[in-house]
Amino acid sequence: MNGEPRKRISERALSVWRIYGMIGLAVSFIVFAAIIILIIVFDGPKWIIPMLIIVLIGEGYFFIFFIPALRWRRWRYEVREQEIEIQKGLFVVKRTLIPMIRVQHVDSSQGPLLKKYRLASVTISTAATVHEIPALDEEEAEELRYSISRLARVADEDV
Repeated sequence: MNGEPRKRISERALSVWRIYGMIGLAVSFIVFAAIIILIIVFDGPKWIIPMLIIVLIGEGYFFIFFIPALRWRRWRYEVREQEIEIQKGLFVVKRTLIPMIRVQHVDSSQGPLLKKYRLASVTISTAATVHEIPALDEEEAEELRYSISRLARVADEDV
């Protein structure tokens, strides 16, 4: 149980997270464009325009390249007979142990973008909260869901 969990999520998660970053950047672009138009129309300070462009470029790099790569490197999980270990985080890495005896049910979900990249997320529900393992290969997500469900039943029967 020493060291970090061994399993990683799919590398295709990078593509999905980059698309999410592009969507967020498009929203920022629209807002910044509206601000620039207002500055021009109302003869506001022009020095703000290059600053907004620099911020937009920085945001693009940060949310399309840096964050997805860092997020993928940090995300790990491992399912053991007695527990599930999840490691996630960007700058602060959080490790969570979920005892099998606490697992109430396990779901898999897949939105349109995950479906396009043949990925699915697995959610593990306990009485206290819901934990998610995102962007697994579809087959791996189904196997994981059944495996956790089976192990949780065995842990429940042992009580």
